[in-house]
Amino acid sequence: MAQKLILNRNDFNCTLTRLCCQIIEKHPKLEDTVLVGLQPRGIILCDRISGILQEKFAIKDLKTGKLDITFFRDDFRTHDKPLIPKSTEIDFMVEGKTVIMIDDVLYTGRSVRSGLDAILAFGRPAKVELLVLIDRKYSRDLPIQPDYTGKAIDSIMSDKVKVKWSETDQKDEVWLLSNQD
Repeated sequence: MAQKLILNRNDFNCTLTRLCCQIIEKHPKLEDTVLVGLQPRGIILCDRISGILQEKFAIKDLKTGKLDITFFRDDFRTHDKPLIPKSTEIDFMVEGKTVIMIDDVLYTGRSVRSGLDAILAFGRPAKVELLVLIDRKYSRDLPIQPDYTGKAIDSIMSDKVKVKWSETDQKDEVWLLSNQD
């Protein structure tokens, strides 16, 4: 299997800071904006984005949450093993707020569609935006595009994207894994 490094540690950190700058450009005070990470790996990115916004940009009272989409997936009953739900932690209403939904990789769009369905249990947002670290272009099953993209890559269906986080993998990197040489 061929491997190609997409983001190294330095690029990774620059990309996260750039994403935060884009959020602030669009929502200068973030008063009516909340960040919601999709379980499982979108929450790591959400925590990182939240941390940078609070530390580097002095954003106070930033509301963040974790959203489990397990029971909203359209393939929920098609797995051989039962899917084990993660926890949802949203202690605020999203009614009238801008929700920035966060996930690490955008591939087919099905997780995002599930997230859109799931977020409605917490109210009707004024707007939902999507932030992803990696956008795998040309692979959508649904017409979903991110508002904030760390890096867009061209990949074929058999490729895999592996995001490594220092919290779980001891380093920050993104790799493209391909069966093609």
